[in-house]
Amino acid sequence: MRIAVISTVTAVSLVLLVGVVVVIGTAVRAFDDLGQSMGDLGSSIATGPVAEQPAASYDAEQLDNASTIMAAGRDLGLPLRDQAIAVMTAMGESSLRNIDYGDWETGGITNPDGSRTTSIGLFQQQDGWGSREQRLDPYTAATLFYRAMLRKVPDPERQQLQPTLVAHRTQINRDPQHYARYWPAAVGVVEQLSGERVADTTTP
Repeated sequence: MRIAVISTVTAVSLVLLVGVVVVIGTAVRAFDDLGQSMGDLGSSIATGPVAEQPAASYDAEQLDNASTIMAAGRDLGLPLRDQAIAVMTAMGESSLRNIDYGDWETGGITNPDGSRTTSIGLFQQQDGWGSREQRLDPYTAATLFYRAMLRKVPDPERQQLQPTLVAHRTQINRDPQHYARYWPAAVGVVEQLSGERVADTTTP
């Protein structure tokens, strides 16, 4: 009889213990689900206004040059789309590096008349763009680019033209589609640095 009572008590205790474990497990899962939901909500709020951090792939020097290019555009009263076109162009020309050499030094590239190219700076501008000092000053080089863009591709055509074609007509490079691959990154960097969206209804 005593053994039977002990067995019954043990069985009841085991059932109660299993019940407690199940209740605790359910509560923990519910708490985790709630935390996950809150985390997802926080992520969507944080990344909603601008593109997700493409600037992470660029170092401080490159982002500083992009910021300078944008500042030159703002000072001329140009919208973010034009600023993004300029950043895209510098990405395609120098990877946003203010280098003091160009196509001749890296690949022996010549002009159509056979003369050496003299490209330097963020936009790889040749002698005809300005003095060496002007082309190696990021703000001045960007201003030279913007002024040429405004002259060669005026509004409203510029806002309706693909960004790569705007850059091509400004820079007069060999491949009209050369800059297209850099447009998404340029938009991302400009949006992240400005905290605003780049308005664009065209494709690269």
